[in-house]
Amino acid sequence: MTFRGLVGHKRLLTLLTHAIARGTLPPSLLLAGPRGVGKRRVATAIAATLNCIHTRKIDRLEVDACGECPSCRRIARGVHPDVIVLEPSDTGTIKIEPVRDVIDRANYRPFEGRRRVVIVDEADALVTQAQNALLKTLEEPPSASVFVLVSSMADTLLPTVRSRCRPLRFGELASAEVVEVLVRDHQYSESDARAAAAEAGGSVGLALESRGLDVGEAREAAQRLLHQTARMPDPARRIVAAQELVGKATTGNRDREYLGIRLRALASLLRDLGLLAVGAGTPPLANADLEADLRGLSSAFDRERATRAFAAVDEAIAALERNAGPKVVADWVVLQI
Repeated sequence: MTFRGLVGHKRLLTLLTHAIARGTLPPSLLLAGPRGVGKRRVATAIAATLNCIHTRKIDRLEVDACGECPSCRRIARGVHPDVIVLEPSDTGTIKIEPVRDVIDRANYRPFEGRRRVVIVDEADALVTQAQNALLKTLEEPPSASVFVLVSSMADTLLPTVRSRCRPLRFGELASAEVVEVLVRDHQYSESDARAAAAEAGGSVGLALESRGLDVGEAREAAQRLLHQTARMPDPARRIVAAQELVGKATTGNRDREYLGIRLRALASLLRDLGLLAVGAGTPPLANADLEADLRGLSSAFDRERATRAFAAVDEAIAALERNAGPKVVADWVVLQI
């Protein structure tokens, strides 16, 4: 894993590579931010660059791992003896015993690399005793060791843990960056990647979670529904149009999944319609490839209507998560937009 292979977070990556090159990297880091935006990959890139045999300077990066030497290859495969990864067990927690073991190993010199790197993924899963056990080590890590905590819920960590780590706060990825990762690393088609990214909220992880569902078809269904309801005041005809949201599934929990993904696609389109209504200076559209069609809809969905409809869809998603009936939710939301 190399820094140049990562997408997004340019400012943070530049800061990290400069610190590594100058020998000023803090020994205890907390990579905090939304789930699925690449924090674990950044932690691995830190480990690779610290231990790479043939580091190099590339573009804006002051130093980066080569990605090809034996050290880089072992780190990529997760078998480097000096890169230790702690993650939640089957219980969903990280208990004190593995933490004590890592602390003990960190006190010895690296086996073959220059630095021992301990990556604690989902650090918020550390039980309280494990967090307390880490405190002294985080405050005064052994000279050859670096601790990198990764968390999407950093505020749940003990204040004493947070205060001993240098925080790096990650934001959401841009929709285009999510598309790039899905196409490059996960063999998505361009159209499927755009549909998945539009509703993923800047998270590759969330986009991948919906891979088993047809997000492209869901976005098309949401798009058709907006066209049908744009100038359709008749409630009876709107109820018929609700079938676009329910989809094909009719048994088990699959109908709930189908409706959920269509509602999220609908919310993404309505957000973009609201941005178009505001005009210049707004963030990029999540569905930039549909801009021409959305501009055609914007005459029917002005700012007030787009905002009201978005709020209704958000309420419908919440109702669905509270186990409201999918058909009832679909019928209700088409009457609101």
